[in-house]
Amino acid sequence: MSELQLDGSINVSERTRPLVAALCEHAAAYRLGVSRDDSGVTIIDAGIDAPGGLEAGRLIAEICMGGLGQVALSGAAPFARWRWQVDVTSLHPVIACLGSQYAGWSLSHGEGKGAFFALGSGPARAMGSKEPLFDELGWRNPAGETVIVLEVDRVPPPEIAQKIVSRCGIEPAQLTLILTPTSSLAGGMQIVARVLEVALHKVHELHFPLGDIVDGAASAPLPPPSPDFMTAMGRTNDAILFGGQVHLYVRGDDEAARDLAERLPSSASRDFGKPFAQVFKDYGYDFYKVDPMLFSPARALVTNVTSGNSFEAGDLHEDLLAQSFGA
Repeated sequence: MSELQLDGSINVSERTRPLVAALCEHAAAYRLGVSRDDSGVTIIDAGIDAPGGLEAGRLIAEICMGGLGQVALSGAAPFARWRWQVDVTSLHPVIACLGSQYAGWSLSHGEGKGAFFALGSGPARAMGSKEPLFDELGWRNPAGETVIVLEVDRVPPPEIAQKIVSRCGIEPAQLTLILTPTSSLAGGMQIVARVLEVALHKVHELHFPLGDIVDGAASAPLPPPSPDFMTAMGRTNDAILFGGQVHLYVRGDDEAARDLAERLPSSASRDFGKPFAQVFKDYGYDFYKVDPMLFSPARALVTNVTSGNSFEAGDLHEDLLAQSFGA
């Protein structure tokens, strides 16, 4: 087992600045809305009032990964009807996926029907989030210009930006909020681009040592959008659960690599077998009742670079994709 040692010199906020600047400078081409609130926070609308699109979603996905990931759209999906897929690789998968892309910062304001809630992902997490995960990673970024991505269908109240600014120890003008509704093309794209992150998160949940993760690549089919949030949310999850593939490169012994491959696929979960929207409904829309082991790609290949041996488990499920994606 290798001790986890992340490169403290990697600053995900600095790495994403050119990507954020590109979205702002070419907002019309990306069909985005860019504005500043009264405090000076920049807000990028990628699907609420502005239409956004797949290419905007691709760049936003790379921003979520802290500028340490490459996201591409290709026509190589192994399905008869759903040919387009999102391909993801990373320079530093643990930092990119768990340190930045994972939507782990819980942000809320208000109570009752009008309350606002969102999960934040992206570089700002590495500055201001109090998630215990960062203690385990032993890695943070210093205060400075940064960005956070929120999967929301309305502009957050000013108090949300104020909370992020305060936690990060920055000025409002140093913060950019990117808003991507799940029902939008950009939102769907950046969610499915989390296929590698979902795999890394389950690796962590399975207590496989993160220090033994060497590299990884993953892909998942691009689902059709839906104006209905529940349908859109279900499809983006199902793209990974039923059509996602991940190839992880690890070091260590073959027994651990084989065990990881066998436990990693979504089919290892007790809740596997129905479209996610139905699973969610069956649990009374209580997310915390869903088996956390469900959230992972459909098929996993684990290569042990120490021995050169590879282990594969899981399978793709086009029939379940068809139930979710519709006719």
